[in-house]
Amino acid sequence: MSQRNQILAALKAGRRITPKDALRDYACMRLGARIYDLKQAGHDIQRRIISDGDKHYAEYWLPERAAA
Repeated sequence: MSQRNQILAALKAGRRITPKDALRDYACMRLGARIYDLKQAGHDIQRRIISDGDKHYAEYWLPERAAA
């Protein structure tokens, strides 16, 4: 299964994914690129930026209506 399909399956299962999750779970070093691909395919993926001290990273998820 491709990284894109694995990430989409996780999002549809209700998971929220960060770049660290993507690297650990799917060996994906370019989560933003995979999210872009999924958005281009019509998926309504949401994003928020998390600030943790000096570090900032994105968290992605599908709204409940899109995950069903």
